[in-house]
Amino acid sequence: MKKTYEYRIYPNDEQKVLLSKHFGHCRWMYNYALSRKISHYKQTTKTLSRYDIQAEIPGLKKQESTEWLKEVNSQSLQAVLIHLETAYNKFFTKSGGFPKFKNRKSKQSFEIPKNLTVDFGKSEIKLPKFKEPIKTVFHRQFSGEIRTCHIKRSNAGSYYVSILVEDGKELPSKPEITKATAIGIDVGIKSFAVTSEGEEISNPRHFVTCQRRLASVQRSFSRKIKSKKKGDPLSKNAEKQKLKLQLLHEHVANQRKDFLHKVTTRLIRENQTICIEDLNVRGMMKNRKLSKHIGDAGWGMFFQFLRYKSDWYGRNIITIGRFEPSSKTCSKCGYIKHDLTLKDRTWVCPVCGEHHDRDVNAAVNIRDFSFVNTGSDRNTQKSKSAKHGIALATSAERMSAMAFEAPESLAQG
Repeated sequence: MKKTYEYRIYPNDEQKVLLSKHFGHCRWMYNYALSRKISHYKQTTKTLSRYDIQAEIPGLKKQESTEWLKEVNSQSLQAVLIHLETAYNKFFTKSGGFPKFKNRKSKQSFEIPKNLTVDFGKSEIKLPKFKEPIKTVFHRQFSGEIRTCHIKRSNAGSYYVSILVEDGKELPSKPEITKATAIGIDVGIKSFAVTSEGEEISNPRHFVTCQRRLASVQRSFSRKIKSKKKGDPLSKNAEKQKLKLQLLHEHVANQRKDFLHKVTTRLIRENQTICIEDLNVRGMMKNRKLSKHIGDAGWGMFFQFLRYKSDWYGRNIITIGRFEPSSKTCSKCGYIKHDLTLKDRTWVCPVCGEHHDRDVNAAVNIRDFSFVNTGSDRNTQKSKSAKHGIALATSAERMSAMAFEAPESLAQG
């Protein structure tokens, strides 16, 4: 089983210079390889493989104009070509866009495939081309074979190392999927998530909480660069204010990530099967009124954490369609209340008289919809609807019921 461990590293001034060279040289190699691929395809209508470009690296190191490539680890340069090849494959399989050229504002990172040494006792790691080990804070130890290592620098100037480890263990087997051991989760804005068992997870709103402080620092930074002309370097005070702003944003991001890790780990450990919605989070971010709150909640990261942790702990994740009317359907009899609006936090089913909390009802339906095609559960749902002379909602009816302005999962907002 493969796991990735991320640690904070604290390089000295000399090591920071060498790390910056690795970032810059790997970025140059990526742009060079992309340019070679594009020009070669225009001339021959054939794709240049990464092995052809890799064969050019020794010659580039001998040229006077590019001999500085010798300063960095050669395996890191080769890893860049692998990443570019992967990006090309995603483009041709229509699972990604065409690769773009990188600049200094792009993500600053590079990979070290081999020859990494970790010393937990001395709290340091040894990288190729570095004379001295780099001080590292190990919040946890690991055992197994190190496969790859990524070094990255955040916008605030913090350095991190991500180590991919093969521990030799097999993924645990997953239990049988049953409705009795499953829960449904409905995410929202007012409450971060509500489960089918009635548990409400409050939304910490990390960005909104820090918004006033961010706005104050942003205004101060804007005043300092107001008279700056294009191309002029920032003053020392402006640089300090910019760093302060970047540190605040990084702090908010770290708070959100920490919260999501704790919530997802607890949910995965306590439940055998978790049912969620297939939300179009990227599409929801286009809503100007809600994009800030959706981004602050971190739904996409929440679902991502649930999926990979379910493999680690041997749990099941079931995803229902995004057009299922989870809030509008009565979880007891199957009646669909088409006139339910986003303002209605509670409602009473006119058929069976059941009183529903909108969020809990949606979570229960998410769980029930996940089992609608399984034998006994499907028959049970049909019998509930037949008792009141109502047919169970079909997929077409569910899609038509969703034809309103905002997605169901925004109901909590």
